[in-house]
Amino acid sequence: TSGRMDKPLISHHLVDSDGSLAEVPSEVPKVGILGSGDFARSLATRLVGSGFSVVVGSRNPKRMAGLFPSAARVTFQEEAVGSPEVIFVAMFREHYSTLCGLSDQLAGKILVDVSNPTEREHLQHRESNAEYLASLFPTCAVVKAFNVISAWTLQSGPRDGNRQVPICSDQPEAKRTVLEMVRAMGFTPVDMGSLASAREVEAMPLRLFPGWKVPALLALGLFIFFYAYNFVRDVLEPYVQEGKNKFYKLPVFVVNTTLPCVAYVLLSLVYLPGVLAAALQLCRGTKYQRFPDWLDHWLQHRKQIGLLSFFCAALHALYSLCLPLRRSHRYDLVNLAVKQVLTNKSHLWNEEEVWRMEIYLSLGVLALGMLSLLAVTSLPSIANSLNWREFSFVQSTLGFVALVLSTLHTLTYGWTRAFEESRYKFFLPPTFTLTLLVPCVIILAKGLLLLPCVSHRLTKIRRGWEKDGSVRFTLPVDHALAQKTSHV
Repeated sequence: TSGRMDKPLISHHLVDSDGSLAEVPSEVPKVGILGSGDFARSLATRLVGSGFSVVVGSRNPKRMAGLFPSAARVTFQEEAVGSPEVIFVAMFREHYSTLCGLSDQLAGKILVDVSNPTEREHLQHRESNAEYLASLFPTCAVVKAFNVISAWTLQSGPRDGNRQVPICSDQPEAKRTVLEMVRAMGFTPVDMGSLASAREVEAMPLRLFPGWKVPALLALGLFIFFYAYNFVRDVLEPYVQEGKNKFYKLPVFVVNTTLPCVAYVLLSLVYLPGVLAAALQLCRGTKYQRFPDWLDHWLQHRKQIGLLSFFCAALHALYSLCLPLRRSHRYDLVNLAVKQVLTNKSHLWNEEEVWRMEIYLSLGVLALGMLSLLAVTSLPSIANSLNWREFSFVQSTLGFVALVLSTLHTLTYGWTRAFEESRYKFFLPPTFTLTLLVPCVIILAKGLLLLPCVSHRLTKIRRGWEKDGSVRFTLPVDHALAQKTSHV
């Protein structure tokens, strides 16, 4: 392993942010690292592999030397900060004060803070770790960078992880130097401004799927509602009315009945805000008024809601494949065969049911295939390879086709059950009738929006036309002059 560490990962040529090869500067400055933890070792490996000369400062260099690439020199902290102009501070906030003895040697150098606070520390301290480091070393240029990059990404390269590296500093020259280093290491720098932004940059790794919180709670709420509804209809009602024990259906059957309901409603909620936005624009006669905050947030969460819909639909497909494997299903088949023998029926065939199931399954597979296409094209790597028209066609047109196929799938499943009195258990309608309400409204509204008279007006509005074509301009002239109106 040590033999391979000696060889740079990218010798003389570096991977640029666009995947092309970029030349390494002929004179690469020395880089120092203060710290000997996991992140420091990964950082040293990446810097060495990118052609930099690395010096690591440690309190116990003899013990730590074997953990770093052999091309990196591991020495005491006092020696490590001597020659490099750029020094990475890879240690926790509480250890910053131990470097105060090196303040004279660090004067005029660039300190790159890569630390991250815990949630408690982030709330406890008003100033960021980088600002605290700058207050301890006022003669140094402090830059915040690399805190959102994991040790694994540093070792494996930017292609296997996040490429973006937010950077902020009060010193433009120091920031420019670190920006060049980030590009040389194969990452994409993102200028976040002054060091005052360091608190925001340090909060980035603390966020746990911030855009998924509302969609996940929505999906969970729908699942709980439909699960309870199906439990009352399929398990509790037979137990109360007939004394039959159907509780064995809870783990698989009830879950499998609930998942398509959640997936179907979530898919309809992806396209409902677009219909509401179009209706608002038609009503207002302009596109230059902001949508309500709730609608704006809803529009921003459509991707997450769609992916959760695909997730539930995929689980429904897997659960459906498991239904024949259940022991209860085998017992039902045996009981049906015995009943057929006892009633002396040699041939059972219902032409209508056969056709219904064939169409029902085919529509379900097509709907799942469309959802799979929507999920794949929502991935950044795939979406970036499509132009706007292609992406809009897949997400909007094919997405609406997926909604129509899902509606037909649901209608074929229900067939005539909505009109059978025996299906209303505890006076509750079948579950599929509840799920059809929102999608049918969306499909009807989409049909109205496609009418030439409505579509033409909506297109004009989205191209800048306004209902009231008079725009009033008040000229900053003499008070004696009256206000003038310009017709656009």
